[in-house]
Parts: sequence; C-alpha cells; structure tokens
Amino acid sequence: MFQQFDETSTLEKPAWQAHVVDQGWDRFSAEDHAVWDTLYARQVELLRTRVVMPFLDGLDLLDMGAPGVPELERLNARLQARSGWETVAVPGLVPDEAFFAMLSERVFPIGNFIRRREQLDYLEEPDCFHDIFGHVPMLAHPGMAAAMEQVGRTGLQAIAAGRGEWVARLYWYTVEFGLCREGGEVKILGAGLASSFGEARASLEDGAIERRRFSVAEATATPYRHDAMQPMYFVADGVDAAVDAILSAEPPAPAR
Repeated sequence: MFQQFDETSTLEKPAWQAHVVDQGWDRFSAEDHAVWDTLYARQVELLRTRVVMPFLDGLDLLDMGAPGVPELERLNARLQARSGWETVAVPGLVPDEAFFAMLSERVFPIGNFIRRREQLDYLEEPDCFHDIFGHVPMLAHPGMAAAMEQVGRTGLQAIAAGRGEWVARLYWYTVEFGLCREGGEVKILGAGLASSFGEARASLEDGAIERRRFSVAEATATPYRHDAMQPMYFVADGVDAAVDAILSAEPPAPAR
C-alpha cells in the first residue's frame, strides 16, 4: 500500500520529486519525432543479433516501435503492469542521491529533451533516447527490475558511507556498459551500449578493446571515463548472473 499525495497532505514528499518536471510531449516538434524514428530504426537493426533477448522482448512488450518520441504516460501504463516501474521526466542529470532514491522506489528519470540531428552519433548528456530506448526495455524484465531497485537501495547506503564511487562503478559496468554471455556469444546488456550506434558495434567487434569476466570486486575497483568510448568492458556470465551480482553486492565499510 502507499500514500497518495495531494495538496492537503501533511506527509513529506520524497526529496527526489523536486527534480521532476512535465515531459512536455506536445512541445516535441515534427523534427524531434523524426530524429527519434531515425535513431530507433537504425539501432534496432544494429542490435537484432547483438543485444540480449530480454531487451528485444522489452521493446515488444512495451510497444516501443510506435512512431515518434514515446509519451511517458502511455509508456508507464504498460511498464507498471509488467514490473511496477514508472518513468518521470527530468530536465537533465539529477544528483546521485536523488537518482538512487528514485531507483529504490522503482522510478526511472527520463530527460525531457532529444538530441539534434547533427548529434545522432554522440551526445554527452543523456537524452530521452538514451533513457527510454537504452534503459526502459530491461525494466520490463523481472530480474533486472528487481536489480535496479536494489542498486538504488545499495546506492543510497554507499553514498551515506562516503562510497559513492563504489556504486557508480557497479552501475557503470553493468547497467550502463555491461556485456554478458547469451547462447554461447557475448551480447550487449548495458543501456549506454544499447543506445549508441558506434559503441554498440565496437564493444563486441573491436579487437583492441579488452573484455574481462565480470566480478563485483574488480568492477567496483576499476575507474571509468564518461567522456570517451570505453577501452574495456566487463562480461557477466549471463543476464541472470548480472542480476544476481547486483542483488548480492554490498557496499564496503564507510570511508575514514
């Protein structure tokens, strides 16, 4: 059960709600919708043989192939029925503590903007294509839905202990840029790869890139760069193995 807030409620709203804005779907132009359609079509074609099956299943279950930028209200109706998750619009990146608090309540933030056509191949700040296309399909998967909620709780614990970098690396090397084995092949798991045309291919096919077997201990001890293509990826033994690793990960003792 939950308390539904209204203007007369005396209960305090979660602090993360201060970052939520209206999606402003009506403000997306015809060009914005065309950019989404271009990104979606080429990424789906690229990923058919390169991404884990639960991702493709999620696209179908959530009817994400409909033309144009998805309207969050409609997307939420399907997503909540599948896994109890919902999406909310935000104007950009939110602070780490607010982000992990959202995840802990099965809420995923979505940027309320989309890149321009000249930015099809790269955008430094995540837009709605990265957030919706990259992340939301896996939220329809029961295991990953549970893992994302847990990483939110773990993240809050880690931040409180002064170990924010620990959970950031766990998230980065699984949810954002993780690879995993499926059917005897290495496939894309992470949203950062699933939503990137160039890096999706390079992560699997570039012989100069290092791929290591995933372990929580090694991944959380490995720094990463957010402003360049990754030189190394961790490979989980499968989607279930990645989920189990996230569910069982415990942050280290508080920093001194």
